[in-house]
Formats: sequence, C-alpha cells, structure tokens
Amino acid sequence: MIRMHPALAALAFAAGISACAAAPTTAPAPLADANSPTFVPPEIDGYLTANDLDGVSLIGPPPAPDSPRGRADAQRFEETRSLEGTARWAKAAADADLWGGKALKGYACASGLDISPQTTPVTAHILERAEQDVRTVSTPAKDHYARLRPLIGNDKPICVPRAPWMEINASYPSGHSMTGWAWALILVELAPDKAGPLLEAGKEMGESRVICGMHYPSDVEAGRDLAAAMVARMRANPAFRADMEKARREVARLKAPPSGCAL
Repeated sequence: MIRMHPALAALAFAAGISACAAAPTTAPAPLADANSPTFVPPEIDGYLTANDLDGVSLIGPPPAPDSPRGRADAQRFEETRSLEGTARWAKAAADADLWGGKALKGYACASGLDISPQTTPVTAHILERAEQDVRTVSTPAKDHYARLRPLIGNDKPICVPRAPWMEINASYPSGHSMTGWAWALILVELAPDKAGPLLEAGKEMGESRVICGMHYPSDVEAGRDLAAAMVARMRANPAFRADMEKARREVARLKAPPSGCAL
C-alpha cells in the first residue's frame, strides 16, 4: 500500500459523520487517471493512529527465503505466472483497483448488496477511512521487514503495469490483502446474513495479489492477520462505532441488487 497510488477516487463523497475527521459535504469531481505517475491522492483521516497497533510485533518476520515456507512462496509465484491472459488474471487486475471502484464492486456483486458511494455513502466512507488505517498500521511493518516483492529481479508478467514504486514499497505484509480482509470484516458486521460471500470476496482479493504477482502467499496471510487485529482495534473507536450505526441503517435499506455484475 503506498501513497503514490490513487486513493479510492470513487469513494470520496459527502459523509460528515465524525467529529474527529471532517468529511466533505459533496462528492468531488472524479480524480485524474489513477495510473498517472504524477497522480497524488487526497488525504483523508482514518480511525487509528500509528500508536494504536504494533504491526511489527503482531505479524513477526516473513519466512526466510531458504526455509520450506519461503521456498513454497517462490514456487507459487512461478506457478501463477501461467495464469496470464485468463479470466482469473483479469479478476486479479480488477481487485488491484481499490481506488477506482472495481474492487468494491466485487464485494457488491458477491453479496448481492448494491454497495457504492452513490447508494451507501456512509458505508463507502467507512471503507475509505479503513484503507487509510491500513496504511497507518502496515507501513511500519513493511519498512521494518523490507521484504522485496516477488516481481523484483525478473521480467516475468504481473497483472498490473510495472512501476518504480514497486522496488521500494515492501511486500510484507500485503496492504491490498489487508484492505480486502478489513473491508470484508466490516461489511459482515453491517450485513451478517451475507457473511459467506463477503468473506469469500475478501479472501479472493488476497489470492488475487498472489495471482497478480505482487505478493507472496505469506504476505497475504500476514495482511489478513493484521487486518483482523486492526478491525478489532477500530471497534474501540467512538467515531467508528457511530459511523457503523449509521451504515447499518443504510445497508438495511438496500433493496435492488447491484447492476453490472457478470453472470
């Protein structure tokens, strides 16, 4: 997870739901091309601070390259390169789009809940703030362990365009996987009857990071573990609890299923 990426452009909207972090009252115009190297995302406050959770201690170090788990990680990277051009490869590319709306659409389609900035603005704003918390919590661990991504040192295919930031933004833990699992856990609290498909969507996002070639399986596992701890910590935050109460009412009002989902 890095700050050079677009920050959930489709999820910036009116919220005004927290005394701790003011939100805009109207949705801003769409942001510039998310793939532009000059793009700088707007800042938004999460619910947590860097002192709220010690991610370094919680997940511990990644496996050593010559350990059985480390070798299995490397083997999985090699195996998944054969998926280039498949439907699963395309899904991995869509799951990489946290900020343009494709990843969130996956949760909506999986659950049959029309979750979007337009239909559920409070819910979408919670997810946007949670993505910021992922950055806050995961960055110290990334910097501390400084594990290189599997794509570094080779020219093998990955599901997104290669970029210089990939050489300096560490692989462990996976920020996208952490965001995906945090979103799943939050959405399950809002729609517990959809727990199965929502958790499956969260799991699939993590697997997409391996298929994409951006992370090792152990990066994904560490991201999920850290996401679970992060969401548990968020529940102690008064602003988060207040926002969740509003979001429950919002999600409960959903009637029509999402449009544009593949059969």
